[in-house]
Amino acid sequence: MESIELKVEMVGIHEKRLRKCLSKLRGIEKVEVDANSQKVVVTGYAHKNKILKAVRRGGLKADFWSAQNELLNAYAYGSLRFSSFGFF
Repeated sequence: MESIELKVEMVGIHEKRLRKCLSKLRGIEKVEVDANSQKVVVTGYAHKNKILKAVRRGGLKADFWSAQNELLNAYAYGSLRFSSFGFF
């Protein structure tokens, strides 16, 4: 079993559309959606490219999650703390 992480641009009602698109694929066991960080974790046996294609066919902007997305999210939601020391 494999977990695929996706970054999906969505607003409130898009979660229902996302789940509907993924329900049509065989081999998907679980779908976890974090709307705040726009992160979707799909667990199952389906190929990652088929999952991405199904989400995009549903009219949602999606891409594979990357480390850069983690940094951008942390910066946007203030979980990174920068030191208060100034540079000369």
